[in-house]
Amino acid sequence: MNDFIPVYVMGVYMTNTLHGLTPVVIISNDEGGIMPIYVGMSEGVSINSAANNSITPRPMTHDLITSILERLDANISSVFIDEIKDGIYYARLILNYDDTTIEIDARPSDCISLAVRTNAPIMVHSSVFHASTIREDEMEGMMTLDSFVNSY
Repeated sequence: MNDFIPVYVMGVYMTNTLHGLTPVVIISNDEGGIMPIYVGMSEGVSINSAANNSITPRPMTHDLITSILERLDANISSVFIDEIKDGIYYARLILNYDDTTIEIDARPSDCISLAVRTNAPIMVHSSVFHASTIREDEMEGMMTLDSFVNSY
């Protein structure tokens, strides 16, 4: 467990990439290290919604999953982002259910969205975090997802 760094979601931003405007989740550790994780638009909106405690008119997919887990008396104990291969992050969702710990392979964006909704800790392997960090000045030109949405 010492190889993992606790992180939190700073926010969801929009940035220009080779593929056009792309949402990026910015996570940070207590020392101020910044790590970007590029996600799809729907995942970015879901994470942003949860981070801002926004209530949508109808449940989003991650809200549905959270409700299902609650009804089953299961909970998310933690999320681990523990590997990066060819620019793709790999994550695991750790559930507690019926006195059993269940580990599920999942996309980091789904794990983050669920963790933000349930206040589960998000942990990143130290080697992944240090290999992926950016400088704060590399965030110049990024706008928050909320700013992006409100500009239209």
